[in-house]
Amino acid sequence: MTGMKEGAGEDPFAEDTSTDGDTSSSPAPESTEESGGDGSSSTAAASAGGPSRRTMQIPYKFRRDGVQDGRDRVPLFLKPDTKSAERDALRELEERFDADVSLTDLREALVMVGLEHLDEVEGELEEWGYGMTFEE
Repeated sequence: MTGMKEGAGEDPFAEDTSTDGDTSSSPAPESTEESGGDGSSSTAAASAGGPSRRTMQIPYKFRRDGVQDGRDRVPLFLKPDTKSAERDALRELEERFDADVSLTDLREALVMVGLEHLDEVEGELEEWGYGMTFEE
């Protein structure tokens, strides 16, 4: 069929490969973080055609086939109070997003945040008895 408008049915997450008359051989940076985060690449991207020239990164939630895609299965055993707090957190985040949140995604996000805050994790482990010695 040749009657379809250009752009109809295109993938909104597809990379922008058009040149729009730009003969420069160097691509625009993907994000300011990758170029140091100092804002200098934003100016370069704007002068090279604007943000639409950047390669869009598709979030994990949308590029996977299922919630287990790309993940290793690990056993998780939780105390009842932790399980209850997890359930409350899931409900709270679903309200904030106004959408369902996968329990698997929540659990991994909780682990990732914990990995970024090891001092707080250390404090929790100390409350559980880690670091205690019984020697004089």
